[in-house]
Amino acid sequence: MKKLSVLLILAFLSLGFAGQACEAGIFANHKARIEKNKIEKTILSDIKKVIEKQDEFANQHDLNKLKFLYSSDFVNSDGFDREVYFKMIDDTWKTYPDISYKTTIKNIDHSDNYATVLVEEISVSAPVERIGEFDTIGELYSVSKCVYHLEKQGLAWKISSEKIIEETTSLKFGEARYMDIELNAPKQIGSGKYYTTTLKVKAPENATVVASINREKTVYPQSKSEDVFRRVSDGTLERVFTSNTDNINEYTVASVGVTHAENYDEKYIRIYMNGMAFLMTRVNVIPENKFIDLTNDEKDKKHE
Repeated sequence: MKKLSVLLILAFLSLGFAGQACEAGIFANHKARIEKNKIEKTILSDIKKVIEKQDEFANQHDLNKLKFLYSSDFVNSDGFDREVYFKMIDDTWKTYPDISYKTTIKNIDHSDNYATVLVEEISVSAPVERIGEFDTIGELYSVSKCVYHLEKQGLAWKISSEKIIEETTSLKFGEARYMDIELNAPKQIGSGKYYTTTLKVKAPENATVVASINREKTVYPQSKSEDVFRRVSDGTLERVFTSNTDNINEYTVASVGVTHAENYDEKYIRIYMNGMAFLMTRVNVIPENKFIDLTNDEKDKKHE
């Protein structure tokens, strides 16, 4: 019995010490988790501040402060380096001096010294344009989804690159501001592939709508193709394009004019423009990989 009692005491003692060791381990693990969560929150806060500062400086139109947030070797998915990128921003601010921005962070991922931030960006402006004999206030509205890639350089996070996933922009003046106008194109297309761009317009009664659809490569400075206007008789205008093979993203662009006619006298009819709109939709072009080596069997299957 004594041996049994001794064994029981030893068992209880071992359980007691094990419990203390277990509790110590729990406290240590809990402390480690708290510290890890604290570091995680600090990192996320620092990354978030970069995007918030970007919004703040962009709305202030402060090019120097905005540029400080970007890495010196920044390049975006269109191949524009930091110098060209900020030249384009400067051109935008000169063209639309009242433009303002709102950025909403959708997701943040990070590992070590790298981070990706998915955002939705909205830009608005109210430019003034002369239509006929009158100056009219327009409405610019642009929305895009993009990913910013950040890199930690020293103690600071810097924006190292940017990829626009999708983007649509509309600029409307006069009567066109109150019309439903859509420009639809694929968000992504392979190099050298056919695709259709469709313009849909709901015109007011007694109005005649003319429009053109073009395709522009994403280059700088921007080239402008010649517009060929057609009457939009049934509310729809379509055009088929072939995506470029130059490994360059592109935009489909629609120009819309709203005209009215009235009797000038017994012999003549006066036609005047009462509204106009410009719409852009981004088309990301997937470059062709010319360095894929297929086996003979795979080549045969590809051609079947």
